[in-house]
Amino acid sequence: MNHLRIFSRSSYPEHLRITEILRKETVGGALLLAATLAALVWANSPWAAGYTALRDLRFGSAALHLDLSVGEWAADGLLAIFFFVAGLELKREFVAGDLRKPSRAVVPVAAAAGGVVLPAVLYVLVNLGAGGAVLKGWAIPTATDIAFALAVLAVISTHLPTALRTFLLTLAVVDDLIAIAIIAFFYSSGVQPGLLALAFLPLGLFTWLVQKRVRSWYLLLPLAFATWALVHASGIHATVAGVLLGFAVPVLRSRKAGGPEAGPGLAEHFEHRFRPLSAGVAVPVFAFFSAGVALGGASGLGAALADPAAAGIVLALVAGKPLGVFGATFLVTKTTRASLDEGLAWVDVAGLALLAGVGFTVSLLISELSFGTGSAHGEHAKLAILGGSLAAALVAAVVLRIRNRHYRQVEELELRDSDGDGVPDVFEER
Repeated sequence: MNHLRIFSRSSYPEHLRITEILRKETVGGALLLAATLAALVWANSPWAAGYTALRDLRFGSAALHLDLSVGEWAADGLLAIFFFVAGLELKREFVAGDLRKPSRAVVPVAAAAGGVVLPAVLYVLVNLGAGGAVLKGWAIPTATDIAFALAVLAVISTHLPTALRTFLLTLAVVDDLIAIAIIAFFYSSGVQPGLLALAFLPLGLFTWLVQKRVRSWYLLLPLAFATWALVHASGIHATVAGVLLGFAVPVLRSRKAGGPEAGPGLAEHFEHRFRPLSAGVAVPVFAFFSAGVALGGASGLGAALADPAAAGIVLALVAGKPLGVFGATFLVTKTTRASLDEGLAWVDVAGLALLAGVGFTVSLLISELSFGTGSAHGEHAKLAILGGSLAAALVAAVVLRIRNRHYRQVEELELRDSDGDGVPDVFEER
């Protein structure tokens, strides 16, 4: 019987694709961090009123339910691009990626599930006596921000096995799927079935066109916007429209085109076009208008420390998320024929699990959906997300930095030429 090695090397085409994604998400993580710092500086400067005025400036058609503030346009509109790319990536992984194989999918799926369930349980336990309003935030600490996490990993991981980064990306893909389901089922209110049914008309036409491999933006963009607007008006969170549109795009090449020379599938083509827009524009702009919270004053850092909602978020991100990811991964290896790949240790998995506690983009979105923009709990939740993510990143950096040094020493030892013949010992032994 086959014995599955987890964190093993992917196929070469999959390795190339993931390497490109990692590069773009790492740059996006740096822009995300810059946008967050800019928002915090402005929101805590003498010109903080200008930041609030810009974020709350409203424009759009009220008749189409699009009279939104700038902050809402960023959350409902720009993040739809992020979720469109997430939908493309999800479908790509389950149709043509490693997740199409149950033996390879079981570990990241279990790890992602553990990394969602345990933080949610911890948050609820901390806030059992705080009332229903606070319990609405149970899903805030369940998400992992892949751009932020990969940016941290890029700084410290010059010698870590690439399989660890691949696993983190795969884990985040499944994590996104769970977050999408949570937003759709638990954070939609006042759903209007008629408008939701209407949304399937432009969505159906969009699906038909992309299945015919039509790429013309002047045909697809109006249909995508109509789908997004109708889903938003129906009471379902608008970002779900982005996911549905992503799921509609075909992954595999057209049979008529034939063979590998036909080029990449349409999903890969769209992902190549939209990922830079998502990672470089949509997510940083959303972070800029969402992360600008006051650190002082009545609703600042001091008040957040006394808020059980903030305490639950920090505990869930720093402890719950890593324990959930690590525990589920460990459980799978002990109950199946899976085991760690040769050369890896469980401390590597622990470092990666700690990094999964970096929750940001989707956590900020869910905090706004849970408590509303500008509310006391909402502002405290954002501070907790920032603080908890920073703490998780720092602890993960310490562990992974030590492991990075270990792998660097292993590489240097393997490449040593003890007999001076110009051939590394590792090749002579083979």
